[in-house]
Amino acid sequence: MAVIAGSRRVRRTPFSDGVEAAGVKGYTVYNRMLLPTFFRSVVEDYHHLKSAVQVWDVAVERQVEIRGPDAGRLMQMLTPRDLRGMLPGMCYYVPMVDETGGMLNDPVAVKLSEDRYWVSIADSDLLLWVKGLAYGFRMDVMVDEPDVSPLAIQGPKADALAARVFGDGVKDLRFFRYGHFDFQGRDMVVARSGYSKQGGFEVYVEGADIAMPLWNALMEAGRDLDVHAGCPNLIERIEGGLLSYGNDMTRDNTPHEAGLGRFCSTQTAIGCVGRDALLRVSKEGPVKQVRAIRIEGDLPPCDREWPLMDGQQQVGSVTSSAWSPDFETNVAIGMVRMTHWDRGTDLDVVTPTGVFPAIVNETFWI
Repeated sequence: MAVIAGSRRVRRTPFSDGVEAAGVKGYTVYNRMLLPTFFRSVVEDYHHLKSAVQVWDVAVERQVEIRGPDAGRLMQMLTPRDLRGMLPGMCYYVPMVDETGGMLNDPVAVKLSEDRYWVSIADSDLLLWVKGLAYGFRMDVMVDEPDVSPLAIQGPKADALAARVFGDGVKDLRFFRYGHFDFQGRDMVVARSGYSKQGGFEVYVEGADIAMPLWNALMEAGRDLDVHAGCPNLIERIEGGLLSYGNDMTRDNTPHEAGLGRFCSTQTAIGCVGRDALLRVSKEGPVKQVRAIRIEGDLPPCDREWPLMDGQQQVGSVTSSAWSPDFETNVAIGMVRMTHWDRGTDLDVVTPTGVFPAIVNETFWI
């Protein structure tokens, strides 16, 4: 099996020593950093995530910091979501688009103060786009990548583990809200959020020097909770319909095609650079959209788009797929034309190892 060759172009994270000590068995590259893909096996990690608690190195979720008098104006230029109601202490899921309405990223924005935000990005060079807008519009704002590395605590026992390290107050956090908590004399931004449907927290670790002390403290505090190192799980995220930027949506897709229309306030998000294009989309509706797909058969790994066919006509594509032990079927995410996206529509999916029957599911599985 091929391995990823190390170099300065593929950065280690402040938690990589802990990840390696925990026996990581696979990596991918995300924002030019190492992202673990599994530890024991994808299936074993899946079952453990649903029953216990895991600590994830998600430092690959790099932050774009936007700070200065024009920070709010620049943030609204980036997204069609209306940010006027966003207050310090809140996290917003904010699809970000270009001038055509195409998705550039789907980050979580953290509002630290009226003139300071962290944008926790998916896998794309959003920093360069934001810096370009700031420079081009001569904005009074600083845009940079701070020394901030998220660490996730995910799973049904996440509240218990987080409380042991940060205190019981962390349990009171509402979904997509954050608080400030002390760890060894350092201020930590802890948000109730994460890239799983099992619940938990993301800790924005400011300063690489405190990263491994926090990792080790969580591992020690969670021994009797069966804590393990983990990572975003392919099976669980597909079951929950959690989209992966670059896989399930790209710059060729609008937020509406990605099923994110509820996060677009195109009538009121004045200033968004893609607003005019998205006004047309919101009025007419998308001609294709993300759907849950159930597939029969012994499938290969989904490392490329698989055409979705109605006879000889291609009507979409499958972008992510995995076998679900809990639901005993192949679960998948696909982009499907409106003519064929209704629940129960029978299709065929073409893979490198053959053609398999597929059906449009009513909803995702979690």
